[in-house]
Amino acid sequence: MNDQFSGARILITGGTGSFGHTVARKLLERDVAEIRIFSRDEAKQDLMRHEIKDSRLRFYVGDVRDYDSVDRAARSVDHVFHAAALKQVPSCEFFPMEAVRTNVNGSENVVRAADRNEVKSVVCLSTDKAVYPVNAMGMSKALMEKVAQSYGLNNPDAATTVSLVRYGNVMYSRGSVIPLFVRQIRSGGNITVTNPQMTRFMMSLAQSVDLVEFAFQNAQQGDLFVRKAKACSIESLARAVLNLFQSDAKIEVIGTRHAEKVSEALATREELSRARDMGDYFRVVADNRELNYSVYFEEGDVTQSKYDDYDSHTVAQMTIPEVEQMLLTLPEIRQELRLAGLRVPADVGA
Repeated sequence: MNDQFSGARILITGGTGSFGHTVARKLLERDVAEIRIFSRDEAKQDLMRHEIKDSRLRFYVGDVRDYDSVDRAARSVDHVFHAAALKQVPSCEFFPMEAVRTNVNGSENVVRAADRNEVKSVVCLSTDKAVYPVNAMGMSKALMEKVAQSYGLNNPDAATTVSLVRYGNVMYSRGSVIPLFVRQIRSGGNITVTNPQMTRFMMSLAQSVDLVEFAFQNAQQGDLFVRKAKACSIESLARAVLNLFQSDAKIEVIGTRHAEKVSEALATREELSRARDMGDYFRVVADNRELNYSVYFEEGDVTQSKYDDYDSHTVAQMTIPEVEQMLLTLPEIRQELRLAGLRVPADVGA
């Protein structure tokens, strides 16, 4: 992490999740003063407390839906990583208002509490499912993005900088497909995929943390940051896992699930038309037009037709060997290979 975190107090909402674990461990390598883990699951907090034995780690039980509990956790904080969310597509489809209460209302509470406590910066974590959303989870995340960006529109001189990051599938995060493939292989069954031609952007947890750090370093009010990511088909991903585990299991196609897209986009052409290329990242500057309806209805942008969506179907696709190399950068895959008694190659660069 950058030295901007030296001596800082940092709040991680949803801190007991995969991202929270990863970013907390990385932050503790620096000279941070305190890391506050905010979540509603006291059992996961207790487990994390025993896994990461560090006196700088503090645990706050609360829910982003409850403003007072967020406000209490945000007192005297310098930076906020806002990762708390309902992320499972099926559960959000059945209970869409629960997704709204956590992802939309909860995010507003985080931004309000940060503003009230004069937090320096807030980075809100979003997903490619927020782009052209077709399910309740994606729709609620899209609204979360609007809530975060509206703060800057309505508070142009605020001391708190609120920005966003958006990324695709985080490999080996809780609920992702790669651990499922590994479990299926270990149990002796077939690998199940919904649609072999489906494509997704892939990135590691470490890369997701790097993206958030980049946002903290470079964000201006309302900015959205996207990491340029590699994509592959689900079939290539499944075959790469089978190859690494030397498995002769079959790939069983079960069909596309409800509310699931064949491809995902990390950025729309409209966003790319105002984006800044920053090497490994796109910085999409906030649309800071005032409430002047002539700007919305009487003036257009002729440059938008020059751009395509940054979509997992249209970017360069990784080959199966490239996917294998990508998977070997994951500590979890390397550990699973060792447990299976298979040879693990020397460290592979990310």
